[in-house]
Amino acid sequence: MQHPVGQPLPPAHPPLPAPVPLDPTTAPVAVLLIGPAGAGKTTAARYWADTRRVPTAHISLDDVREWVRAGFADPQAGWNERSEAQYRLARRTCGFAARNFLANGISCILDDAVFPDRPAVGLGGWKRHIGPGLLPVVLLPGLDVVLERNAERRGNRRLGDEEVARIHGRMAGWYGSGLPIIDNSQQDVATTARLIDEAVARSFATPPAW
Repeated sequence: MQHPVGQPLPPAHPPLPAPVPLDPTTAPVAVLLIGPAGAGKTTAARYWADTRRVPTAHISLDDVREWVRAGFADPQAGWNERSEAQYRLARRTCGFAARNFLANGISCILDDAVFPDRPAVGLGGWKRHIGPGLLPVVLLPGLDVVLERNAERRGNRRLGDEEVARIHGRMAGWYGSGLPIIDNSQQDVATTARLIDEAVARSFATPPAW
């Protein structure tokens, strides 16, 4: 059958609707909050998860590592094969939990001291366990602030001043990495959480290359 003269032929296939952009304030996201001991990662991550408008979980790598009671390999006693193996196990456990939360529509934020120059505790492992949608954010206050906050920690989470300074210096390697970096030296926890929100929104819109 011929189509009436002067009228355009209908397309063979109707055009697909434009994709609806995801909103980081409502879509499930997985955030990895990176920083040295004393940066305030756990406090900021917990507050961020507590105050979001959508279901959000906080997964602390240190908490998961400390599930091991007898035979716990404390990195403060020296980083060795046992402590590294327990770290890898904790990271896999956290990654599994994060994927499970995301699959059920729940966002999550994980906190860990990830070094830019150490593959064993690097971003690659987190990316393998959680997926390419992971959004890393670096929390890096000044050394004096980190030392002061670390002094308030208790148990095996409190490190010596020299160790804290060494870790802080290595964390400076994140500058120039393309990852969002937040200096929360002068920020309270609520402001830090807002800055995390802003960094997540930027990374969500334009994922950094890492």
